[in-house]
Amino acid sequence: MSKGFRQSQAFLHTWSGLLLGWILFLVFVAGTIAFWREGLNRWMRPELARVEQPMRVLAGSQAFLARKAPDAKSWIIAVATDRSPGAQLSWVPQPKPGETGGRGRRGRRDTQALIGADGRVAQARDTRGGEFFYRFHFDLQYMPVIWARWLVGFATMMMLVAILSGIVTHKKIFKDFFTLRRAKGQRSWLDGHNATAVLALPFHLMITYTGLVTLMALLMPWAVVANYTNERTVSETLFPTAAVVERTGRPAPLVDLRTIAADAQRRLGAPASFIEVSDPGDAAARISVSQSANSMLSSRTPRLAYDGVSGQLVWRSPPPGAAAETAGAMIGLHAGRFAGYGGRWLYFLFGIAGTLMVASGLVLWTVKRRDRLPDANRPQLGFRLVEWLNVAVIGGFPLGIACFFWANRLLPSTLAGRAAWEVHALFIAWGLAALTAFVAKPSKGWPTLFAMTGVLLVTLPLYDIVATDRGMGAMIAIGDGVIAGVDATLLAFGVAFLILAKRVALHRPLVRRDRPSRPRAERSLLQPAE
Repeated sequence: MSKGFRQSQAFLHTWSGLLLGWILFLVFVAGTIAFWREGLNRWMRPELARVEQPMRVLAGSQAFLARKAPDAKSWIIAVATDRSPGAQLSWVPQPKPGETGGRGRRGRRDTQALIGADGRVAQARDTRGGEFFYRFHFDLQYMPVIWARWLVGFATMMMLVAILSGIVTHKKIFKDFFTLRRAKGQRSWLDGHNATAVLALPFHLMITYTGLVTLMALLMPWAVVANYTNERTVSETLFPTAAVVERTGRPAPLVDLRTIAADAQRRLGAPASFIEVSDPGDAAARISVSQSANSMLSSRTPRLAYDGVSGQLVWRSPPPGAAAETAGAMIGLHAGRFAGYGGRWLYFLFGIAGTLMVASGLVLWTVKRRDRLPDANRPQLGFRLVEWLNVAVIGGFPLGIACFFWANRLLPSTLAGRAAWEVHALFIAWGLAALTAFVAKPSKGWPTLFAMTGVLLVTLPLYDIVATDRGMGAMIAIGDGVIAGVDATLLAFGVAFLILAKRVALHRPLVRRDRPSRPRAERSLLQPAE
């Protein structure tokens, strides 16, 4: 008998969600954490004081760059805010003979600095901070970026297929959302999967679709190829800039950047996020100011250009076209930078729901098929592979993240490549967790990994209280809610993992009696063989 349309979508929903489900789990976890990347950037540099006077930091940034790189091709200043650990600086040296633009040195450690709240160079530990999670959720790690983005993009497309086919397949999905049956085996897992899916269904659709939009030029480049001759033309169309002025070689003092920032805020109606100075100290100096992405939905923020000597406005970016504005709004929705603290918490909680939706779907696959195994002691290779990957990824990746945070606290500040070793610690711990999942039975692997993660997360805030002067109580006393909030969140997740570990360790699967009509291959795995 032929199946109806709804029933035919069940196969599509199952396999589109399974085949790349582990990549989706990583993307959801890292992306959810990345909503608080500014807070983590501060928490992972506990030596730095909270920024209370951004203009003081900007003045210190200009003074430092004037001493360190007075003849640079350009300066780039990420303006400090109360959310950031300070002002991140970078500069591009003048090109050497035979070079064009000098961009080969941009991004190197010797052309970067961090200015703290006091306007001086910050003496802080080297760390990737929350930026690691932001980059990892679409660039992954230890592989070429182009391949990582293709992999994440394909997984995101499968996620969209799984969501849409899931809506079609579960005709009672909204009704079942209000029904949570505990200790009912497969039925309980399905109820939990439905609840986390429906709870934030609009968010899941939005975050998945807009995630594809951010990668649209990579995944669907044909429109770009057909309408633009080269990459430079595309960039100039989507991100227009003021005309380039040739360096004159005549020295001239640079205007106070605080004056420029104040004028830009008055004109734009919002603070600046980035200030770029081309040819500082030269009569042809130009200052470009970008509006903060936190002040508007679209990521295509307006820009202004000033004469670097007189401080006069010389250029303003034109309004973007409808297509560019739509794409900017989509990317802005995905990143959530426009949201205040309340909006960030909604994004974070909905991201947790998405993570649980993916995880419960992966586990449901094995729960649903366990009773169909011909031999419980010798399951097929495919079943064993899925079960191992579930424990290794769902149980192991959070453990790696906890070790990443601990590495931030324990690695010596003088260690060469310290930031990279924080990341290495995550993957080393995750690799050991995957090995544990491979050699141990799932009934032992799940609670062991969850318990270890819980212990590590719970003890992190306690370590800060005992070993540092930046503990939760001290931060609450001075009104620093960002660092105190990170500690409190880690503590809450640690307790949740410990509770989960206990429930999993004490769980006993239901024993089903054979029904006369059921084939022998579908007997309960826990029923003794005849």
